[in-house]
Amino acid sequence: MIPGGAIQAEPGRRLRLTTTASAPDQIPVGEARLVASLQVGDNVLIGDGTVALRVVSTGPEAAEVEVTLPGEIRSRQGINVPGAALALEALTAKDLRDLDWTARQEVDFVGLSFVRRPEDIDRLREELNRRGSSADIVAKIEKAEALDCLDDIIQRADVIMIARGDLGVEIDVARVPMVQKHIINRCRHFGVPVITATQMLESMRTSNRPTRAEATDVANAILDGTDAVMLSAETATGAFPVEAVRVMNRIAVETEKAIPDSSRLCPPRVVDPSQEVTQAAVEAAGLLAERVRAQLLVVATRSGTTAVALSQQRNRTTTLGLSDHAEVVRKMALYWGVLPVHLHEPDIASDYVCRVAQWAVEHHFAGPGDRLVFLFGSHFASGTY
Repeated sequence: MIPGGAIQAEPGRRLRLTTTASAPDQIPVGEARLVASLQVGDNVLIGDGTVALRVVSTGPEAAEVEVTLPGEIRSRQGINVPGAALALEALTAKDLRDLDWTARQEVDFVGLSFVRRPEDIDRLREELNRRGSSADIVAKIEKAEALDCLDDIIQRADVIMIARGDLGVEIDVARVPMVQKHIINRCRHFGVPVITATQMLESMRTSNRPTRAEATDVANAILDGTDAVMLSAETATGAFPVEAVRVMNRIAVETEKAIPDSSRLCPPRVVDPSQEVTQAAVEAAGLLAERVRAQLLVVATRSGTTAVALSQQRNRTTTLGLSDHAEVVRKMALYWGVLPVHLHEPDIASDYVCRVAQWAVEHHFAGPGDRLVFLFGSHFASGTY
């Protein structure tokens, strides 16, 4: 923590980056290897680039820096060193301790910041498995190195997050819009859910209304095919968190009305041959639901795999994702167009159909005469769906 909570960094002021901060001119850095990796002349950016520092001298435990872009430096802000090859591991000692807590709390998603290579995902997966955690991995794309092996990272992760704040510091800000579109496109190609995040409604940190440009930014991400849009500082530290959520929801609902039918004509590429049957089944189910004007497209799943495959089809028909595993139901909340429901599995499919139809009527999702399309695995009762 910074002594006093914040430092006012004026132009030309000399400060010290150190692993322990006890003086007003010291900035604490949680990772000692970052400090040791700094070179004279490196540019250090704080808080998504709101403050810039230049390294003027280095040492094993501290580095002296000079303020080149003034501003306020607060505790727990992110640090970037664009273009520098830092000798850092994907997981720090603190990360490993946090994973111990994560496993005990049965967390559903674990975000991995500053992913640089696919091996970073593998390492986290190994640590989660070692602790008996079934959490999905959200790989945050915010390093330039990640763009060089993007496809491999996407295929190793469960979810991708486009963290535009740090990414816009690591690469030329003029490239960020097209890089964002490219990442979304590759995620759609491989059938992996993608989140677009950071500064989507930034002005709502201090205003109860967003700018027109921000509303357009959210809408464009949705039209490009993102599965989720995320609020960060707007709800974490902003003055209007509830209003920000309401506004983003309104933009999403309005924009999805305009998603063209052609968006479902390019299904994800099947990478795993074992998923070919699933892919064909979900395409057929989506087309059938559309042709018969079904009120609901119902998928029963134990792992969520079929639900995410249906989600990537961008069907017009509302998808009801059913599972008797609570953690799968929670994870399905991230999938585009899927309404997750926790429903215990009966012994035979016919009983399941009756129960789902009753549920749909009771919750006003369907009524007399409406059609429902059901998608089950070939071994429904044995649990291989």
